[in-house]
Amino acid sequence: QVFKDATTFFSLTTPNLATIIPAIDHIDDILTSHESDELLNSSVRAALSLGKKTLDQYYSLTDSSEVYRITMVLHPRHKHSYFNTAEWTADWIKTAENLVHNEFDRHYARIVVDAGPEIETVETSITTKVCGILVQLYSHN
Repeated sequence: QVFKDATTFFSLTTPNLATIIPAIDHIDDILTSHESDELLNSSVRAALSLGKKTLDQYYSLTDSSEVYRITMVLHPRHKHSYFNTAEWTADWIKTAENLVHNEFDRHYARIVVDAGPEIETVETSITTKVCGILVQLYSHN
């Protein structure tokens, strides 16, 4: 049923990165809770274990993409709450935080906009807001 529900959910809308990881976690929770259920036929339990193993292979591929973790950190609904709810280890959470900082430093920190005093005011305002968001985001540790 969980696979049918996931297929229906992702077929109704265009999935985005922030919905994929929680969906994988939900499917994993369901498979884990049933794979050791002695009331189920041993063939069904074996199929659940194979399904979980396959899901874990796909889930591990997200580790090779920084985009997934950055998306989860920056998503307004998730931020740190997702990592805590999913019981990520402190090292994994710190890695996700560092990815955001590194990405910002690599691509955005040195952007200079020189278009007059009005833009400088906007730039300062944006920088202040971004810094405020980052401080708020990381003060939940």
